[in-house]
Amino acid sequence: MRSDERFEGLTAFLTVAHRRSFRAAAKELGVTPGAVSQTIRALEQRVGHPLFVRTTRSVAMTEEGQALLAKVAPAAAAIDDALAAIGAARKGPTGHLRLSVPRLAVPLFVTPVLRRFHDLYPDVSVEISVEDALVDLQESGCDAGIRIGDSIAKDMVAIRLSPEIRWCVVGAPSYFAEFGHPGAPRDLLGHSTIRYRSPGTKILYRWELQDEGRPCAVDVPGPFTVNDGMLGLELARQGLGLLYTADISVANELADGTLQTTLDACSTTSPGCFLYFPAGAQHQPKLRAFADTVREFVAGKAAVTRKRGARSR
Repeated sequence: MRSDERFEGLTAFLTVAHRRSFRAAAKELGVTPGAVSQTIRALEQRVGHPLFVRTTRSVAMTEEGQALLAKVAPAAAAIDDALAAIGAARKGPTGHLRLSVPRLAVPLFVTPVLRRFHDLYPDVSVEISVEDALVDLQESGCDAGIRIGDSIAKDMVAIRLSPEIRWCVVGAPSYFAEFGHPGAPRDLLGHSTIRYRSPGTKILYRWELQDEGRPCAVDVPGPFTVNDGMLGLELARQGLGLLYTADISVANELADGTLQTTLDACSTTSPGCFLYFPAGAQHQPKLRAFADTVREFVAGKAAVTRKRGARSR
């Protein structure tokens, strides 16, 4: 075997193994899925074993593929680290960073850090996909995402961005002036609400509350159904109905009185928002740089909140 053939096909192999998708691997490599398939077939012929089991819906690794990955991946990571270290010493992180974020995270954690990140790392371009549906990072070709903690797979590296989230029912003062406050979760059945349909599952979300200390899920009625949280928030501000939402997404409206909470004793909580990514991606300089920038922003925001709390006391 010629020396220049020894590593032929390994980049495609590692990318398919990481993404578990020929299409996603092709997108990352900037080639066609057919080209990736041809490269993998040539590698399989060279090693004498199939490396992947392909179906119409998924790609799984064979035992031989897993064995090859166990040997090659650490070596590839070491090479990447060496090249990245040299590149970082010369000019800092480079490349294209792809992020998947829900709409509520955009004003809270994305737009506030982009200027700072761009100023610090001008050679990293950023592509942001805004979607509330849960996204498979590998399938989508994204490097990292932001989601609420209980929806993140356990094998991901997760960096906390917010404290625990409280889910609350909110409405405009004009709505409460006309229709009053519900006294218990069951009273929501007699109120106008703004319902949310998941863009991923297409299922109408039931409001998860507590009724005298017991969990309950209310299938609320309502004249409006949306699949976008920002649209639901605007309808609530206009007094068109009650909205079930995360406290961090309406903090400004609650502070200035545009919206008010109701059924406070019935609210529930869930883990906060996290920046997350596959463990194998944490060595990428572009991702480390973005994670550090977000950490710095969150720490600064928390310090300001503590100072305000101290002054109010």
